[in-house]
Amino acid sequence: MTTTEAVVTHQNAQALPAILAGPILRHVSKHQLVLWLVTSQNYAIQANCYQGDTLLASANFSPDHAGSVVLGRQAFLNLLVINIPQNLPEDTWLSYDLGLQLDDQVQWLATTTPQILYAGEIRPRFAFKPRVTQVLHGSCRKPHYRGGDALLVVDQQLAEARTLPDPSEQPSLLMMTGDQVYNDDVAGPMLHAIHTVIAQLGLYEESLDKTELLHSRELHSQRKHYYRRTELLPSSPGGQGLRKIFRGARKPIFTSANAANHLATLAEVLGMYLLVWSPALWPFVDLDDLTGLEGEALERYQAQLSAIKHFANGLPQVQRVLASIPTYMIFDDHDITDDWNLSRDWEESAYGHPLSRRIIGNCLIAYLLCQAWGNAPERFPEHLIKAVQALFRTGKEALHDLLIDQLLKMEGWHYSLATQPKIVVLDTRTQRWRSETSAADPSGLMDWETLTELQQELIHEKAVILVSAAPIFGVKLIEVVQRIFTWLGGSLMVDAENWMAHPGSANVILNIFRHRHTPHNFTILSGDVHYSFVYDVRLRHHEQTPHIWQITASGIKNAFPEKLLKNFDWLNRWLFASYSPLNWFTRRRHMRIQQRRPSDHSGRYPHQRLYNGSGIGRVFFDENGAPDRIQILSTRDECIQFNRGYESDWMD
Repeated sequence: MTTTEAVVTHQNAQALPAILAGPILRHVSKHQLVLWLVTSQNYAIQANCYQGDTLLASANFSPDHAGSVVLGRQAFLNLLVINIPQNLPEDTWLSYDLGLQLDDQVQWLATTTPQILYAGEIRPRFAFKPRVTQVLHGSCRKPHYRGGDALLVVDQQLAEARTLPDPSEQPSLLMMTGDQVYNDDVAGPMLHAIHTVIAQLGLYEESLDKTELLHSRELHSQRKHYYRRTELLPSSPGGQGLRKIFRGARKPIFTSANAANHLATLAEVLGMYLLVWSPALWPFVDLDDLTGLEGEALERYQAQLSAIKHFANGLPQVQRVLASIPTYMIFDDHDITDDWNLSRDWEESAYGHPLSRRIIGNCLIAYLLCQAWGNAPERFPEHLIKAVQALFRTGKEALHDLLIDQLLKMEGWHYSLATQPKIVVLDTRTQRWRSETSAADPSGLMDWETLTELQQELIHEKAVILVSAAPIFGVKLIEVVQRIFTWLGGSLMVDAENWMAHPGSANVILNIFRHRHTPHNFTILSGDVHYSFVYDVRLRHHEQTPHIWQITASGIKNAFPEKLLKNFDWLNRWLFASYSPLNWFTRRRHMRIQQRRPSDHSGRYPHQRLYNGSGIGRVFFDENGAPDRIQILSTRDECIQFNRGYESDWMD
């Protein structure tokens, strides 16, 4: 896209709201406030931070400020970093406002986005709570899943917190632990909405001349490709084990079972982000337009239509949540594509083909802009951001490929928060420990060097909250099933990505817990698996055992097949009970693991250890940084408490 193409007419600009997505409150620290938003015009922006009516800080951002990226003809991304001259007040209500200035007129948030204000607010309120007393966390938000959206439950919690004069009931932060978007599993109505948004905003278009398609415009304008993306996605020769038996001589590079509408272009991925976080663009989408669809594609589209409409109806509350609580994110595979970097074989196939490499790179560019940058702006060097800005400004293919090369080699996606206890967010996707025995075997989730750096970061901390997208301590039976399939060559069939699947990474992470100078209280927050559970973990025969809690909350809008999970739950309790000799064949045989029991006020789940259903995790911490109460706030209007079980619930 050229500079000329970025100029919009006043008439077209009036058709769109000023703010297309956001504001999202991202990083908050003593001296910094970070906000993310996308506007329909290239506004000059004034940002203010208040305590009551007292102005604490103010910052002015010109249209070409350092955190501005021109996404398209009528789409301008802004990352606003507001420096606070004095320490930001703690544990009290604060607020912020954004003034968008165009033609000598300033529009504030009460005018541009009044739906983000809770009752009685004139500006979005938030609290800076560096001593973590309460955290919300969850993963896996799939728009067309036929279930509730747990971010609407968060909206209820934040509304209740605002009825008090102080923010004692306001969580310190919302941690989103992976699969914030599903780029590889897209409903037909969502794809239609994305293509409508691309045309409406004039989002970045790209050449695809190294593939069977000549240009991204072909993909965005032709509905004949709906539910047929697998015909366009690349394949690689050969196969491994069971996959070769089931799929024949060729196999798709992308291994998602739901890749019929897999996003491919940078514009498509950016459109997805705008549509899952904001209601602003949905009024411009006619979901009932069935032009160009027929046969099976038409049937699938109509079957998914009600779920997407229901999802879109809840977005005003979602936008309000994201504007009102510090929100941090880390990727998992669906933010890019299913099984991303699962094995050396997968990597060699995916990065060796120009189209699959471009698709992965496009998802990473969008992840950088829409998720990673706001977590810790200082971790992303100025030259990298300028490379992104230059790509959108010029549209040069050479810059596109060069930027993707940079992102694929980048090692800075992980980050830490200077809270009490310290929060350490792991990158378990791009620094993997590749198998030395077979290219088809699962890679370790972190390599030796990265795990060594992690240990150094943890030394002498009294307590830590460790964020790992995949649970470090998972369900043993499910891991055994994955191990069997891996042995048969079918690791991709069962998503065999768990910490224990690779002996090197498993041994190192377990040794970190055993190190005498690492924290006494470890809280591990995880997602990924589409069900929720809590384990208490202790070292066997160790007088100074650390206290470890594995807390898994998944998904925000997703769930595991109900009958299958019940069977796994029942078998796991019997096969790996405390008396079972099978425990000695696991890598965690030197640890004792107690399964907590989920229950609601009616005692509805007396025998289960795994909770299945959309919800958001809530963890309360005591003054020592240890979990005091652990809950799932369910979209079924129930609060699930994970209570300590009986002695029989220990698994050795």
